[in-house]
Amino acid sequence: MDKSPTKLDYYDDMWKLHSAATLVSHFKGDDGRNVLILDRTIFYPQGGGQPADTGFIHITTTDTDFNIKFVVHDVRSKDGIVLHYGVFEGLEGEFEDIIQKVGKEVSLFVDEHRRKLNSRLHSAGHLLDICLPKIGLGHLEPGKAYHFSDGPWVEYKGVIPQNEMQNKQKELELEANALISMGGKVSVDIFMYDEAAKLCGGILPDYVSKVSR
Repeated sequence: MDKSPTKLDYYDDMWKLHSAATLVSHFKGDDGRNVLILDRTIFYPQGGGQPADTGFIHITTTDTDFNIKFVVHDVRSKDGIVLHYGVFEGLEGEFEDIIQKVGKEVSLFVDEHRRKLNSRLHSAGHLLDICLPKIGLGHLEPGKAYHFSDGPWVEYKGVIPQNEMQNKQKELELEANALISMGGKVSVDIFMYDEAAKLCGGILPDYVSKVSR
């Protein structure tokens, strides 16, 4: 299996939902699921508290006998390689035999509704990070987060006196609503660790490696 890292095209354009890629390999995982590895992808793998993208990958040729649809149910990243888990539709025969005939160029299609919902929920978590210092809770350190639609939450390390809890909840809601009403553009940037820490008040969560960017 090719060990080259998958190029993450969503870093270049977070709203790109259709793209082309080259199939690197296909195999069945330990759990029996089909896995596709591509040279590049716009599918976001589960991570950072955000669930994975879903959608489908088309493998087509001018020969109408070969029009294979791979429905992507899950996406994970391991050692820099993105694994697309799913099932084949329109596949007759062994995939390894057919791929020799159709080639390795594929088209990627991300589920737009799911991507936008996941992005909004993730952004909401970071909105809380911005609000906390404004209501006197800047000493709280971000920890784990769960940006799933069935009940998103963010965990912070620190202490809030019990007699202040209710008032701080109200202040947080008011501050968040005020920032939302102001509006603003959400964008993605890549920084070296020290620069990112400076922009985030001098500290980043423990799960962010100091050699990462």
